[in-house]
Amino acid sequence: MGRWPGRAQERLQAAAIELFAERGYERTTVAEIAERAGLTERTFYNHFADKREVLFPSQDGFIAGLVEAIGAASSDRSPLDVVVDALLETTDWFDRRRETAQQRRRIIDSRAELQERELAKMAAFGAALAGALRGRGSAGPAAELTASAAVSAYQLASADWLADPQRRGLGHHLRSVFGELRAAASTW
Repeated sequence: MGRWPGRAQERLQAAAIELFAERGYERTTVAEIAERAGLTERTFYNHFADKREVLFPSQDGFIAGLVEAIGAASSDRSPLDVVVDALLETTDWFDRRRETAQQRRRIIDSRAELQERELAKMAAFGAALAGALRGRGSAGPAAELTASAAVSAYQLASADWLADPQRRGLGHHLRSVFGELRAAASTW
């Protein structure tokens, strides 16, 4: 039995973040991550394609949940409102993991290859949002613009949340940044 009860993916991520913080990303091996989690390398590779992916473990589920929420939203809501509402539904999950998210951010910021991986993940996030918006009837350009703006606003809100000395929730920062976006758009 491993040190932590629970799912293997979560244990592997926790172990990886601990080791990356202690030893550095480049000096940590998959074998060490698996050992710290009380699992095997095979289990690691059953969950992650490579060492970089351990820092992005829930991205697919996160995106799928947003796409589902967007698809289920009332047709009378604006595309931006639908995206904001879907994002706000996720904030409790993130708020419970603030310290891990802060450690993760520092690790990603320390390595160009991790920053590149995050950019690719954000591009996939934007493409999924645009597809979900098109699926609910938004015209192509409107869907693409809304998705791009939403991804940028999400990134800004996340950065503000992680750096907030008052420890206000992610929802606070999402509302603030999307409010700024709406205010800016109304002056165009």
